[in-house]
Amino acid sequence: MALRVGVIGGGQLARMMVPPAIELGLDIRVLAEDEGMSAGIAASAVGDYHDTPTVLGFARDVDVITFDHEHVPQEVLGALVDAGVAVHPGPAALAVAQDKLVMRARLSELSLPVPDWAAVADAGALQAFLDDHGGRAIVKTPRGGYDGKGVRVVRHPDDVADWLTDLQTNGFGALLAEELVAFTRELAQSVARRPSGEIVAWPVVETVQRDGVCAEVIAPAPDSAGRIADAAEEIAVRIATELGVTGVLAVELFQTEDDRLLINELAMRPHNTGHWSIDAATTSQFEQHLRAVLDLPLGATGMLAPSAVMINVLGGPADGDIAARYPGALHAFPEAKFHFYGKAPRPGRKVGHVTVAGDDVDDVTYRARAAAARFD
Repeated sequence: MALRVGVIGGGQLARMMVPPAIELGLDIRVLAEDEGMSAGIAASAVGDYHDTPTVLGFARDVDVITFDHEHVPQEVLGALVDAGVAVHPGPAALAVAQDKLVMRARLSELSLPVPDWAAVADAGALQAFLDDHGGRAIVKTPRGGYDGKGVRVVRHPDDVADWLTDLQTNGFGALLAEELVAFTRELAQSVARRPSGEIVAWPVVETVQRDGVCAEVIAPAPDSAGRIADAAEEIAVRIATELGVTGVLAVELFQTEDDRLLINELAMRPHNTGHWSIDAATTSQFEQHLRAVLDLPLGATGMLAPSAVMINVLGGPADGDIAARYPGALHAFPEAKFHFYGKAPRPGRKVGHVTVAGDDVDDVTYRARAAAARFD
């Protein structure tokens, strides 16, 4: 009988797990939130992941439960574990990814490098933090933010007055205030860990953000060989080990002006910064995640070319017709690999990505950007 993997969440990450699942002969099933979602091609059920009976019913016939996102409530995760379901990553690890205040506290306990931070529950506490940090700070909602949402640059408590007012109703209790880091670039380090403890790492990558959304990824990060690459891998491996993460872990990092690395965010699942691995690594993050959560031996993570660049297609064409752009794009860029997520174009929305691999990073970057621009 084929091994059965259940994925909670019907987004593009679940969609991209389908091809390697087919190649490995796995039975992959998806619990999608709504009809017509990106992973609808593999959806065996549609239902609310907040509802414990729905999730337990979905999990009844699979060997392991994993996730397209980190938002499944802890009480639902606990019910799965109590029912004897294998859940990877587990509730304890996911709790750190679900709440940025918990994340910062846990990483600080482990003496891992993070920006200076504080939990602020009122305007006075936030003003005190601002006074101690040059009058500016980053303020984040502890839960629910992504792609630039739930993040603001703040100079005065009034800049987040609405969030502070809503603290009692949204259940946050406090906001996360962080120093505004003077960084030279952003990096991301992905690793995968299986329950038995084996860990592998991909090359560290450089990421380019636009309006809080990842726009480009360069693998490996230029000028990272040696100390930077070693430090990034050491940080990610330690997090995965100490938190008991199973599956893929992505660690977003700031590289500072004095070449320190500070942890920005964690994702305990395949991540946008690892999409390049589908076409340019021996084992993609999606195949690796499936291997890891099933506790199968992990694959090699070396690159298939010296450089690879992944460009997100953000928004898509104004007329909404992505398919109409295929002939021209495929003809002009036969070396590019195009991935689209079955999502309707919308300003700022990730509707796909393009990856080009080759010998020269500048040439690869130019061609990847030009190929993606065909879908503007």
